[in-house]
Amino acid sequence: MTPKEKKVAIAAYKKREVIGGIYAVRCLASGRRWIGHAANLATIQNRLWFALRLGTSPHRTLQAAWNASGVESFAFEEVERLDDEALAFVRARTARERHAYWCSALDAEAI
Repeated sequence: MTPKEKKVAIAAYKKREVIGGIYAVRCLASGRRWIGHAANLATIQNRLWFALRLGTSPHRTLQAAWNASGVESFAFEEVERLDDEALAFVRARTARERHAYWCSALDAEAI
C-alpha cells in the first residue's frame, strides 16, 4: 500500500458512519434471547462471538447456552437503530431506556 493509498484509507475510516442501537442474540435451539446495546452495531457481533468462542464472555447464561448448543445455534439480530445524538449523556440515557423496553417486550435477558 502506497502512502497515498494509506492516507485515503485512513480518511475513509474516519468518515465511516457509526450507528448505535439495540441488538438481540437468540439461541435457535432453546428460543432464549439476550438483549444488549452498543455504540456501534457493526462491530458488536464480532466482539461477542470472539468472547464466546474463547469462553470468556462476562454474560454467564449466554456463555452456558453457547457451550451447550454451539455457534450454529445462535443468531444475531439488530433490533433498533438509535438516532445519532451529539450529547453523550442523552445518547446513554436513550440507549438504557430502549434496552429496558426491548428486554421487557421480547421477554429477554439483559446483557
